[in-house]
Amino acid sequence: MTLLPQPVALRLGTLICTGFTLFVIGCANAPQTPVAIVPAPQPQPQVAIPKEAPPTYVSQAPTPREYRRDAASHLYKKLNSRIYQGKMPPLLQAVGVLQVDIGPRGEVTEVRWMRAPDHVPAVMAQIERAVKDAAPYPAPIKMGRVTYTDTWLWHKSGRFQLDTLSEGQL
Repeated sequence: MTLLPQPVALRLGTLICTGFTLFVIGCANAPQTPVAIVPAPQPQPQVAIPKEAPPTYVSQAPTPREYRRDAASHLYKKLNSRIYQGKMPPLLQAVGVLQVDIGPRGEVTEVRWMRAPDHVPAVMAQIERAVKDAAPYPAPIKMGRVTYTDTWLWHKSGRFQLDTLSEGQL
């Protein structure tokens, strides 16, 4: 076996040791799976969410029949200038029976005709619009929501009475 001269062997040994050291260091610092750096969430400005105000009008009526009086009184207050004063004449332009669904805050959720005055569609439209425009109604707090029925007695002048509060006919 031939031996390398001393300076060459020393260099070769140093080279091998250096390579081995670099190899070990490289293994110790092996690349790792990158970790996503997520910035901390920015604080959102506090927005005050208003709590729902209690209903302006409330009804203590425990039944739809009793609620009907509260709803009729409410309509009379809202539409005071359109109420026919006194006893209605024997001949009316229209008589219609309307069902109205009232939600828990007094909002009108639906309107249905049980007996529609089909011969005067303009009157039907005016009644429906008047009912919706008069909202909110007294909130039916004992029932949560209610469906009430009332009869509209319509005079040709455009004035009316509700059967619930009617003064009758001549």
